[in-house]
Parts: sequence; structure tokens; C-alpha cells
Amino acid sequence: MFHSFITRSQVIDLGDITVRLITSRDTAAITAYYQKNRQFLEPWEPLREDTFFTARGWERRLEQLMKLHKHEMAYYFVIVPKQDPLQICGVVNYSNLVRHPFYACHVGYSIDEDYQGQGMMGRALEATNQWMFDKGFHRIMAAYMPRNAKSAAVLKKSGFAIEGRAKDYLLINGNWEDHILTARINSDWAPPLG
Repeated sequence: MFHSFITRSQVIDLGDITVRLITSRDTAAITAYYQKNRQFLEPWEPLREDTFFTARGWERRLEQLMKLHKHEMAYYFVIVPKQDPLQICGVVNYSNLVRHPFYACHVGYSIDEDYQGQGMMGRALEATNQWMFDKGFHRIMAAYMPRNAKSAAVLKKSGFAIEGRAKDYLLINGNWEDHILTARINSDWAPPLG
């Protein structure tokens, strides 16, 4: 099995929550997160096979994620409440990482239904965006369905600007859904060293 070790630079302390890269030791917690929030997240996510909600399915997925982390091809962060360090209450993931000359990626996220409205997602998104900017990325892109007012508010507060609207952009819960396209630009970007 592929193991990963978290370094200090991969853990972000935000007071009441910690945001860190997921590891192979998170199988039980991430499985519980998606099982608990299955119905809540269903209208906003792609259709998931039943194995997505099992520990065995997440063991395999975490092996893949650890390899993507190692090769800097994707980053999957978890949000952990300080009062319960064995629980995951949200995720922020960066995918489609492209470097020279684009230096851009996509971000997606979700939060436990019980933690909605506490500002956690905005703070976690802000912190992980900065982490990505520190890694040399210039543009972070996010998309949301027009009816998802909560996601629109989180992105606006996090400095994402609307760039357009895409028809039938993503297959969500079995239906092609229009999305509002947004991006946040790193105004302090400098070419990565090395």
C-alpha cells in the first residue's frame, strides 16, 4: 500500500479547524463523511457508484490520490474540526493542474450539512487557494450551478470573479447542468523557481 506522510507545510491551522492533505489513514473518516452527507450532496455532485460510499472503495481511491499528491497532479484537502480530530467535516480539492504556460487548476469543495453557515468553507478555501498560489499557480477556476446560491456566495467572498456561463457544462446527478464559470487570479504571481 502507498503511504503518505504529512509535512508541516501541508497542514493549515485555522483555529477551530485544521485543513490538511488527505492521507491513507483517513479511510474511515472520509467514508463516514460521504455516507453521512450522501443525500445532502446528491443534487450538487455527479452520480456516484455504491463503492464510492464504502471503505474498500475509499482505500483504492486514496491510493490513487496519494500518487497524484506525490506527482503534484492534484491535491485533496480535508477540513477537520479541532474538537473532533477524527472527523472530516469538509473537503477542498484541486484538479486538472496545468503548469507552463497556463499555471491554472480547478477547485471543487463540499461541507458537511451540520457545518453549513459557519464560514468554515470560505476560510478553508481562502487558505488552500493561497497554498496553491504559493505553489506557483496563477489562476484557480471554479464553477457552480446558477441555483446554488451558497456556493456563489462562498466563491464571491473568496475573491472569485464571474467569467461566463457554460451551457450543459457538467453531468450532475444524472443531468447536464449549466454552470457559472469563475476564477481567482494570483495578482502576486511570479515564475516558479527551478
